[in-house]
Amino acid sequence: MVDASRAVRRTPPGSRKARLEERSAGAVVFRRDAGGLKYLLLKYPAGHWDLPKGNIEAGEEPLETMLREVREETGLVDLLVVPGFRRKIEYFYWRDGAKVHKTVTFFLAETFVEKVTISFEHKAYGWFGLEGATERATYPNAKKLIRDAERLVGGGPPASGER
Repeated sequence: MVDASRAVRRTPPGSRKARLEERSAGAVVFRRDAGGLKYLLLKYPAGHWDLPKGNIEAGEEPLETMLREVREETGLVDLLVVPGFRRKIEYFYWRDGAKVHKTVTFFLAETFVEKVTISFEHKAYGWFGLEGATERATYPNAKKLIRDAERLVGGGPPASGER
């Protein structure tokens, strides 16, 4: 659910070019099993499948937001953030007659837990291999992020010492 109070107007009200700015952060969350990497997707009430993400609150850095949002939306707290993966996506959408420019910073995070406890904001979740995740994800940006993650972590066996 989008909270209109979190969007910031960047141009004067009444201007033809008035638009709202919104900043969020999220993660490509994955786990390893005998079949390789599995990516987490959440099903939203509108029916689309997407990555966990949410609005950046006052005083938060994107990484803090990602950790909080993943915890709130999935119950996962054991995330291991993978260095070298930080992607920004941008898109526009309309809300109450105003154009909103949204920027979302995504991180890559590994979990060692399969069980997810979804929040009231979601209808379902699933762990999918690369092919299933890119087919199931609704938006092209999410599909690209999952492919980027796969290229970085490669689907190999867990590093020694990992659970």
